[in-house]
Amino acid sequence: MEPLSGLKVIEMGQLIAGPFAAKTLADFGADVVKIEPPKVGDALRKWRLLKDGTSVWWQVQSRNKRSLSLDLRQAEAQDIVRKLATEADILIENFRPGTLEGWGLDPEKLLELNPKLIILRISGYGQTGPYRDKPGFGVVAEAMGGLRHLTAEPGRVPVRVGISIGDTLASLHGVIGILLALQERHRSGKGQVIDIALYEAVFNCMESLLPEYSAFGEVRQAAGSALPGIAPTNAYLCADGGYVLVAGNGDSIFKRLMKLIGRDDLGNDPQLENNEGRVKRVVELDAAIGEWAKTVSTDKAVEALDSVAVPAGRIYTVADIANDPHYRARENIQTIKMQDGSSLEVPGVLPKLSRTPGSIKTLAPNIGQNTDEILQEIGLNESQIASLKERGVAFTQ
Repeated sequence: MEPLSGLKVIEMGQLIAGPFAAKTLADFGADVVKIEPPKVGDALRKWRLLKDGTSVWWQVQSRNKRSLSLDLRQAEAQDIVRKLATEADILIENFRPGTLEGWGLDPEKLLELNPKLIILRISGYGQTGPYRDKPGFGVVAEAMGGLRHLTAEPGRVPVRVGISIGDTLASLHGVIGILLALQERHRSGKGQVIDIALYEAVFNCMESLLPEYSAFGEVRQAAGSALPGIAPTNAYLCADGGYVLVAGNGDSIFKRLMKLIGRDDLGNDPQLENNEGRVKRVVELDAAIGEWAKTVSTDKAVEALDSVAVPAGRIYTVADIANDPHYRARENIQTIKMQDGSSLEVPGVLPKLSRTPGSIKTLAPNIGQNTDEILQEIGLNESQIASLKERGVAFTQ
C-alpha cells in the first residue's frame, strides 16, 4: 500500500500547476481521474518536443493517471463531475477564477454534495483581490513574486529561470495544503477550499527580501551568480572555460578554502572570521578565488575543493545529469517502456519514503482512454455511455 492508496482525486487542471500537484499525489497511490476536453485533450500534450505526435513531457506530467474526456460546456458533463465529486476526496483545478462557477460547479455547491471534499484552486492571482480576474501564467507570477528582478547580471535585462518555476512552486504549495487539509479532516470530518496564487507561492520563497525592505528600505538588486549578503559564494571561471560554483561562506569552510588557494593571509584575517566581515570585502575575496580558479580546469577545481570539504560543483547540463552516477544511484532517473516498445528516461518519484515509497505504475493515458471504465464506476451502463459519446458529451480516443 502506498501512502495515498484509496484516495480519489479529480483533476480538472491543465498544463502545469494543477496537473503537477495531481501527478505528485498519483505517484504515491492516489487514484487520479484527469478530465480533459474531447479530441484535443490537455494542451501540454503538444508542448515542447513531440514523439509520435505527443509531448514526451506528457509522460512525466500525467503518469499514474486515468483520463476521462468530457465537454464541460454541456450540462450532462457537469452532472458527471458532480457524481464523481460525491465520492472524491480531492478536486484540483487551475482555471481562471469563475470558470468552475460558470459550469455550475461552485466549490460551495460541491461541498454541499460532499462535505468531506478538499478542493485545491490554483490561479495566477488567487480567488480574491483586485487582480483575481486577470489571466496569470508562471512567467508573470515569477516577476510579481520578486524573483525575476533578481535573475540577471547587474545592469542587464532580467532573465527567466529557464523552466516554469512559478507553476511548480504553486503546485508544491498546493500539495502541502492538501496534506494539511487531509490531516485536519481526520479531526473534523470536513473538507475545505485551498486557494493558491502563483505569485504568492513565489513570494513565499523570497527569503529575507521583504523584512530587509521593511527594516532598512533595502531593495535587493540583481547580483548575477553571487548571493548578496553571503560571502564568498559565486561562480568562478576556470582554465578550460567552464565555471566552478563555490560556497565558502561558512566560517570554518572559509578558512579551508583560503588555505587551499594559498591565501592564508585572508583565512587568518580577524576581519574575515565571520560572514559580516566577509560581505564587506566580497570583491576582494571573489578576486582571490577567481585568480586561483583560472589556473585549474573545472574538474580539477571541483576535485580540489572536495578534498578539503568545501561545497563546490560545476554547472550541469541535462547530458551531465543523465550520465551522473549519483543520479542513478538515487534512482532520480527511471526508465519506462512506451506503448511502441521504445524506452524513455523520466524523472523518478520524490520525495523518498523508506517504508511506503511512491512509484511509476502506469504510462500517461491517451485522451479519454479510461472514459468508459470511469463512467461505469459511477453507475452508467454501456448504452448510456454510447449515447454520451454520440452526442459529444464524452469522448474516447
